[in-house]
Amino acid sequence: MDLTNNEVTPASPGNLFRNRVFLAIIMSGLFLQVGIWVRNFAVLLFVMDQTNGDAFAVSMISVAEFAPIFIFSFIGGTFADRWAPKKTMVWCDILSAVSIFVVLITLVFGTWKVVFFATLISAILSQFSQPSGMKLFKMHLSENQVQAAMSVYQTVFALFMVLGPIIGTFVFQSFGIDVSIAVTGVAFLLSAGALAFLPKDRPMEEAGESTLLQEMKSGIKYVLGKRELSLLGLCFMAAGLGVGFINPLNIFLVTEQLDLPKENLQWLLMVNGVGMILGGACAMIFAKNVPPQRLLVFGMLVNGLGIAVMGFSTTLWITLLAEFFSGLMMPCIQIGINTLILQNTEEAFIGRVNGILSPLFAGSMVITMSLAGVLKEQFSLVTTFEMSAVLFIIGVLVILPIYNQKVQSKPDIIQSTD
Repeated sequence: MDLTNNEVTPASPGNLFRNRVFLAIIMSGLFLQVGIWVRNFAVLLFVMDQTNGDAFAVSMISVAEFAPIFIFSFIGGTFADRWAPKKTMVWCDILSAVSIFVVLITLVFGTWKVVFFATLISAILSQFSQPSGMKLFKMHLSENQVQAAMSVYQTVFALFMVLGPIIGTFVFQSFGIDVSIAVTGVAFLLSAGALAFLPKDRPMEEAGESTLLQEMKSGIKYVLGKRELSLLGLCFMAAGLGVGFINPLNIFLVTEQLDLPKENLQWLLMVNGVGMILGGACAMIFAKNVPPQRLLVFGMLVNGLGIAVMGFSTTLWITLLAEFFSGLMMPCIQIGINTLILQNTEEAFIGRVNGILSPLFAGSMVITMSLAGVLKEQFSLVTTFEMSAVLFIIGVLVILPIYNQKVQSKPDIIQSTD
């Protein structure tokens, strides 16, 4: 079957589930989510067992997961703009799987501390692979399909926010660390297999005489030169700062505000996850009728109000309701952001734009995560949550100038990938 024919067909959201590029990336995402959640929970529980719950050792897992975003996101995005996207994604998954099996062999015959590399190496490779996936969406989906595609993609992530911890915990407790790491490696290989169904890469334009540094500089100039992307970057920073304040302190909502045992945190997380799944499903239904910037503004606003209510609430059902609505709106934020990036970025700059904006969110989040505990002790839990809510409202105000902006869409035709 020829997957690279040049027949031009009308594009519509209804054709999305017959688009081979979309289906291959979604199947790849499903396998990757299984592997990532099994790996994350296996490593977490294993390290907890080996160190008797040492806080430093546990924190190093997060370092291995988030540090590559700072170090490699922009570099990976720049290379993603240079390299063929299908080949990049397939090789990243294969190399991730190889690294996982090397970790498994070392784990069996060497030291347990090597498990940190299972997270670190695949996190580094994902900084090259993820922007290539965005690039393929830009190349093979029309403007009116992008938001629906991002809705489905986000729903997959939301689904695993609920199922992932259950799957990861079950595999580790039932079979141990060796089988868990092996399952992760197999999941990455299956992801690479799914991506093999992508159409052949189009010939890439030659990079010419420009160096990697010059291309990185041009990426920064591109973001600063486009009003929509600059505002989106500021919105990213506000959201990251807000999330960082509350992420480490959710446990205290349970123990201090609600005066319940710490184990009840699972119910808050579960309600939030269910909200995310329903939010992703609703976004799929309404995506074609609501512009992405309005989704983003609405999501940020409701999330900010939800965080404010959580901070003040001393009643379980009110806190659960606020958690639900915060989860319900999270897909609106993610879908709005990703759709705006794709709609406002030329294909040649997708990797670099993604590589610039992602660290803004992660970096801002890490800054306030490091301050959250100190602020709680100096002021109060309520004050810290209200500061987070204010930052979300600031993010809304930042993005308001483009609230009514209409998309300059290209003609609704794409290369057939049926």
